[in-house]
Amino acid sequence: MDRSLTLEVIAHIRTDFPAKFGIPRQSGLADTRAEIIFEPKYRNPDALRGLDEFSHLWLLWGFSKSIRQEWSPTVRPPRLGGNKRVGVFASRSPFRPNPIGLSCVTLEGMERRAGKGILLHVRGADLMDGTPIYDIKPYLPYVDCCEEASGGFAERMKGYGLSVEIPKVWMKIVPQEHREVLAQILAQDPRPSYQDDSERVYGMEYAGMEVRFQVAGNVLRVCEIKMSRKGENSSCIMLTNVVFFSIEISNEVQAYG
Repeated sequence: MDRSLTLEVIAHIRTDFPAKFGIPRQSGLADTRAEIIFEPKYRNPDALRGLDEFSHLWLLWGFSKSIRQEWSPTVRPPRLGGNKRVGVFASRSPFRPNPIGLSCVTLEGMERRAGKGILLHVRGADLMDGTPIYDIKPYLPYVDCCEEASGGFAERMKGYGLSVEIPKVWMKIVPQEHREVLAQILAQDPRPSYQDDSERVYGMEYAGMEVRFQVAGNVLRVCEIKMSRKGENSSCIMLTNVVFFSIEISNEVQAYG
């Protein structure tokens, strides 16, 4: 019996994350916006008939930047400090026998774009820009939502978060539509869990910006934000017809959390 399976890429996702560092560890933790662009072979509008009746979608995608030749039966989940091992099938580690990811996102709209067919606008994605999508399925609340489910070791860490401080001088650089989302991303603590050096300056790329920050105790303070060379004119993606939650800057430091 043939034990192999060939998957075709049906689409790619465009997000504001050009690199892995800083991407939310799970879908839905931040209101990140993204768009899904189908490959020419799968741009038949009939394939999307009825999809607009659903509010959420499952994305089946590939860890295209985390492929290893060999897999390990145990991994070190970040939320356990990076020191304790658990079975790979008890984790969502990208280093798996088959590097496949699963994310639940909100469907915000569909757009017909010249030369691209119909695009999907989604919110809450935890994927790097350009990630291949293998399949899309509708989220069905009556079967996919298990209120009595147990979350294992991850349940003990679900309330973890940092207070975020962004000085006014740096917040002015952030486009209005990205301010709240940036704070959500930083509050999730993008650092590797095994690093806890209050003097160290960490950096991440988001929406065409380079964001540098330090963490002391439970407080993350941004120490610099600048537009990256690739993002001087715009962020990685531009979404249309999307309502963003915005905030007003009234103090020297904008605090979150």
